Amino acid sequence: MENQTDQPGAAENGPTTGSEHELAEGEQEFDPRDAAEVDSELMDLQNALGQAEQELSEHRDAMLRMQAEMENLRKRLIRDLERSRKFALERVMSDLLPVVDSLERGLQAGAEAATVESLLEGKALILKMLGKALEDHGLESIDPLGERFDPEEHEAMTMQPSEEYAENTVMEVLQKGFRLHERLLRPAMVIVSKGPATD
Repeated sequence: MENQTDQPGAAENGPTTGSEHELAEGEQEFDPRDAAEVDSELMDLQNALGQAEQELSEHRDAMLRMQAEMENLRKRLIRDLERSRKFALERVMSDLLPVVDSLERGLQAGAEAATVESLLEGKALILKMLGKALEDHGLESIDPLGERFDPEEHEAMTMQPSEEYAENTVMEVLQKGFRLHERLLRPAMVIVSKGPATD
């Protein structure tokens, strides 16, 4: 019986050659250079992440500082507004003090049996001082006698026929109006002419 060196399967079980290192279908051979590239990219990503976190922290700090500054500014504005409201009339009051002084002197003169003429003269002087003080602060009187009725600045209490005044003209001022820096404070109360009476 002959020795058969080439038996079935001998090639698979026998000594192996370089061909056995061939990879199965779909597998890739590991290359150490690929690991180095992955490590490099990972390090770059970690560095970028660290830088982004640092920038985020800086922006957060800047935002917190800005919020604190805005809050301080808001509080300062509120304090300034309250202070302005408190002292807004300081100059007006200062200018009215001479009027108060004159009124006090007038009362003293009245107690000393002053004449009616002197009391009226003193009253007219005080009224003039008061009007000047108010005018210096932008107060303007509205005395529209003889002017055309203006519903923006006049309040008609009634209408009456008149031979002297044309229709829709102020024929009598019951109470003066006032403007402060061109803003209406109080309309003038007036009687308006309906024109000549008709029979």
